[in-house]
Amino acid sequence: MKKQSVQEDNMNTNQEEESTLNDNVNQDQSQQEEVNEDVVVSEDASPETGKLLAEVEEHKQRLLRTQADFDNFRRRTQKEKEELGKYASAKLITELLPVVDNFERALSTISDTTEAASYAKGVEMILRQFEGILQTEGLTAMETVGQPFNPEYHQAIMQVESEDHEEGIIVEELQKGYLLKDKVLRPAMVKVSG
Repeated sequence: MKKQSVQEDNMNTNQEEESTLNDNVNQDQSQQEEVNEDVVVSEDASPETGKLLAEVEEHKQRLLRTQADFDNFRRRTQKEKEELGKYASAKLITELLPVVDNFERALSTISDTTEAASYAKGVEMILRQFEGILQTEGLTAMETVGQPFNPEYHQAIMQVESEDHEEGIIVEELQKGYLLKDKVLRPAMVKVSG
């Protein structure tokens, strides 16, 4: 699904570039026609003059295409730089997500004794601080339970019968899913009602 989206984005970018190229060439051709109207070749002109004019026209067309190609290249590299800057921390955050999961598992298994409660409070404070840092980088946890199943955001592990929920609704979340800004970093593993 992600590959298809990337391919569609690339196809759209290529179509935009071709359109821009054609617009630039058409605009430059109309300007060239205006210039050609100003150039009057006398009837005495030799065949070499015609060849030279044809060569000049060919070089001008090449120049126009090269300029359009360069403009498209410049725009594409600028867009790639912006994307790289926006998602530069994705790899590091992906590697830190299991640490967040382990913190949450540790907190869920601590007993209610007073000694364990103070320990749990300290671990919870560390986890909240860690989550705060990740949130400043643009990481957000997905809300899944009770939502309709969406294969772009969720990974269905099981399908269960449920009288409380309609078909295709997420009943339980087995592993949290995360978004980095507007991109799915890790899909949520969920149980879906059948």
